[in-house]
Amino acid sequence: MEQKTDLLEILNYIDPAGLDYQSWVNVGMALKQEGYSAADWDAWSQRDSGRYHRGECEKKWNTFRGSSSPVTGGTLVQMAMEAGWVPEYGHELEWDDTIQTDSDRVVIDKNWIEDREVQEPRHWDPAGQLIRYLETLFESGENVGYVVKSWKNEKEKYVPQDRGNWDRTAGQLIEALSKCGGDIGSVIGDYDPEGGAWIRFNPLDGKGVRNENVSDYRYALVESDDMEIEKQNAILRELELPIACLVHSGGKSLHAIVRIDAADYSEYRKRVDYLYDVCQKNGIKVDTQNRNPSRLSRMPGVERSGKKQFLVDTNIGKSSWNEWQEWIESVNDDLPDPEGLDSVWNDMPDLAPCLINDVLRKGHKMLIAGPSKAGKSFLQIELCIAIAEGTKWLQWPCAQGRVLYVNLELDRASCLHRFKDVYTAMGLCPSHLNNIDIWNLRGRSVPMDKLAPKLIRRAAKKDYVAVIIDPIYKVITGDENSADQMANFCNQFDKVCTELGCAVIYCHHHSKGSQGGKKSMDRASGSGVFARDPDALLDLIELETPDALMKQEENKAICTACRIYLESHQIYGWEEDLSQDDLLSASVMLNYCENKLDQWQWNTLSRQVEETRQRVKKQTAWRIDGTLREFPKFEPVNLWFDYPIHRMDDVGSLKDIQPDAELPPWKKGAEKNKKSAKDRKEERKKAVEEALDGSNFGDAPSVDDVANYLGVSKRTARDRINEHGGYVIEDGIVYKKGKKHREGNTES
Repeated sequence: MEQKTDLLEILNYIDPAGLDYQSWVNVGMALKQEGYSAADWDAWSQRDSGRYHRGECEKKWNTFRGSSSPVTGGTLVQMAMEAGWVPEYGHELEWDDTIQTDSDRVVIDKNWIEDREVQEPRHWDPAGQLIRYLETLFESGENVGYVVKSWKNEKEKYVPQDRGNWDRTAGQLIEALSKCGGDIGSVIGDYDPEGGAWIRFNPLDGKGVRNENVSDYRYALVESDDMEIEKQNAILRELELPIACLVHSGGKSLHAIVRIDAADYSEYRKRVDYLYDVCQKNGIKVDTQNRNPSRLSRMPGVERSGKKQFLVDTNIGKSSWNEWQEWIESVNDDLPDPEGLDSVWNDMPDLAPCLINDVLRKGHKMLIAGPSKAGKSFLQIELCIAIAEGTKWLQWPCAQGRVLYVNLELDRASCLHRFKDVYTAMGLCPSHLNNIDIWNLRGRSVPMDKLAPKLIRRAAKKDYVAVIIDPIYKVITGDENSADQMANFCNQFDKVCTELGCAVIYCHHHSKGSQGGKKSMDRASGSGVFARDPDALLDLIELETPDALMKQEENKAICTACRIYLESHQIYGWEEDLSQDDLLSASVMLNYCENKLDQWQWNTLSRQVEETRQRVKKQTAWRIDGTLREFPKFEPVNLWFDYPIHRMDDVGSLKDIQPDAELPPWKKGAEKNKKSAKDRKEERKKAVEEALDGSNFGDAPSVDDVANYLGVSKRTARDRINEHGGYVIEDGIVYKKGKKHREGNTES
């Protein structure tokens, strides 16, 4: 019967007075489904004195005859959790759960607090007690609800017998009490001296006593009867709760009427949840049945079983809800205290070790910024592999460790193939694949403030040294041109760094327009916060390569292809036949191979050479500038993007090339004029084809995807797609002509 005991315990957290009729019926159906009795449902229902009718539960119980989809005990668990119940041993974390530490909003330690005595009034003035209560809580024209009739329930506890009165104002009651000569029964009605009397602490509209009849959500009740009165008194005061009235119940508890000052019922619920959470964490086991704003509390000025219900104090603690909440947050804000420099001068803490030598420390943040087609995603995959294998990334050695790659853009298959392609192109043996985890979130990404706690929860205890997020435009929250909104966005990376103790690395696109004349910190799109927030900023800018240089690269690549073929096929005597100068001339090497190889070998090599030529034509040249917080600035790094990897320019071919915007005006014009209109159109067509390659966005790319890939506006992307002639656009999705697609008009 352990399950039964547990369900009845959590049922204590569900207030029947706060439920609508169907929810009340659902509780009964769930209890019957789980093997409970009608008496259990009836005993719980009695807490709603305003609507309870003897015998109604049993009558309704007999109509519950089962269902193909029954209401179960899980419904009760969910209702109880929504009301504030927390399972003793916790519960399995769901997708949207958040993680809170036990120290959050903890102000005091109940084990060390000294008891504070509560004394009865020396001169008993029942009418004066109630007048003071009314004057403190109500305006004179506000209706007050109260109950004086009571009865004993099955647990031998006195409970209100009916809904009581609600048709008199505080002013009317105060006036009558002032003239009653101490006989408050002549004003409010005679009450049972064994049961006492109750009063509602929020003003009513004069039409009833339900939650909807509350005219101002001004106060909430904090009550606990599981500790000594003196301890309750001490904790309530130490918490600085904005208590308007503190009432001794005449029993085992104090009733604290706490200022909430909510604008509506929704805000009232949120504030009460916050209030109860703070009380629970600071040692007060709050009776959560008291959540609803129309709740009854013990009325001061009456007696109960020979003990007085009296005002202990009024207007204690902070003066308002806002002042109290600010105090709670500031007392326990998780910020470290200032420390004197002299205390650590001779014992400095160790710096975090490097993750990327002379660029980034472990636990720090790095941004890679660049335009489209720079291969930023490939660059980050290369970094993943370098960290996993403990090798160099470009020119920088990396510390070895586990890394999490958060893929927000590619479908799962494309992402996994891309990793394998990069491994192969880098020529690395995949010895430490267990060091790379990939979290594929295409189509499931959420804003960064929601993603951060989910990421932290999944990455905890994995000992990642780096988390790489690609790309961040998928998770940006707010306006990327707003400094305050982007500061809040970037703070999410700090949370990940702090909670996981790992580096966070992410990429962002350049703003539109020419970038060559800008500083590296000013090229990233949006607010300058992007560039100033990370500890390391690596910025890529494309270099315009002259035809002579590309011919030189082609020559080198062909020579290398010929030499590799001769070596791998063990062609006899080629090393003696060719001089060092010969090895550097493509024409000499091709001529030699044509004469040295048989027809089959020459045909094979010719195909490889042509593939090499085409590959070199697609190569692009790039320069990386760095802005570092922890290390000296490094010399610009020049590299080639040779799909699918980046190669260092080890011979210095790119060293003297200036970005286009840094060229003199006359030269910029001359460079532009080199390309005819036909050539530029052909380049645009190739760019569209690259963007719509299935490995980038799958089978259903959108116009937005193409615009982001090309680094242009949505309108320009649409124009270029239409200009190409090989694609059609329907409802913002791009399809290849001739491929089956949805019916409808083509967007133009």
